[in-house]
Amino acid sequence: MHATEFLAGDPGALPPVIIATGTQWKLRQSVLTRLVELALGGDDASLTKLVGKTAEWPHVRDELALVSMWGDKRLVLIEEADDFVTKFRGSIEKYFESPAKKSILLLEVKTLPKTTRIAKLCAAKGLEIDCSELKGVALTKWLTSLAKSQYGKSLSRDALALLVELVGEDLGTYEQELSKLSSFVGSRNQIELDDVKGMVGGWTTETTWSMTDAARDGDLARSLACLQDLLRANEAPQKLLGGVTFVFRKLAVAAELSRSMPLGQAMKEAGVFPRDHSAVEAYFRRIGRTRADRLHQILLEADVGLKGGSKLPDRIQMEKLLMQLSGK
Repeated sequence: MHATEFLAGDPGALPPVIIATGTQWKLRQSVLTRLVELALGGDDASLTKLVGKTAEWPHVRDELALVSMWGDKRLVLIEEADDFVTKFRGSIEKYFESPAKKSILLLEVKTLPKTTRIAKLCAAKGLEIDCSELKGVALTKWLTSLAKSQYGKSLSRDALALLVELVGEDLGTYEQELSKLSSFVGSRNQIELDDVKGMVGGWTTETTWSMTDAARDGDLARSLACLQDLLRANEAPQKLLGGVTFVFRKLAVAAELSRSMPLGQAMKEAGVFPRDHSAVEAYFRRIGRTRADRLHQILLEADVGLKGGSKLPDRIQMEKLLMQLSGK
């Protein structure tokens, strides 16, 4: 069971052993909070925390056997328990067979190989909660739900896609960014693409987007002006190339796919933001098939050049790249 599923639903009766796997700290903390609510009625007086590197099984077993003075249940958490599980594997396996009746053992580990006996015992008599990163549809579904439940906001399709691209895998960071975005949009119910551009990446990200949009739209003067602003702010050319590549690689893929499918479908398959479809269609008409087919090569040459393959100054190489991409 993934942690998001555990947090959203009713797990029913809790087993005596629960193993939380994965490295997403935010999910682990949320799971612990939920377990305290379910097992201890929200009162952590009957929660004992031990660190796996120093914990010893006899002490853990004694903690599990104690009768709580504050409620019907006790919760014993072993943090960073990978070494603990390795050292006391046999004792933990035996505990599954005869656990304390009024205690829950919670082990936090990075991984739990499915072939181990502990994993098989956990599947049969315990509960494994997966606290690893979310990806794809699962991530976007979780973000949509989080934005609505915690902040009363919805995310436009493009805003959601860009947020995932900018933030990556850390779920805790998503909560921070959604909090900022919610405050920024105020009474508006929906968070839009421009909100994410301005708030999540800050000024440099917003200016980078303006630079790439201007190159795509044939406004070379504005594109070069944005480049100069970014370079004056000491943004590394290699980092700026990453932003340009992020945008134009999708256009290159769309150009390739359009040879075997309608352009609209090709853009969707390539991950082009729906809001940009009309602008991208105009871009392809303006630069023509020959230049569109060379987009991958243009980006590759720029990457090689900035890594030492060209004697030109980095600024000149970036200016040349924007000129080529704009179709000038």
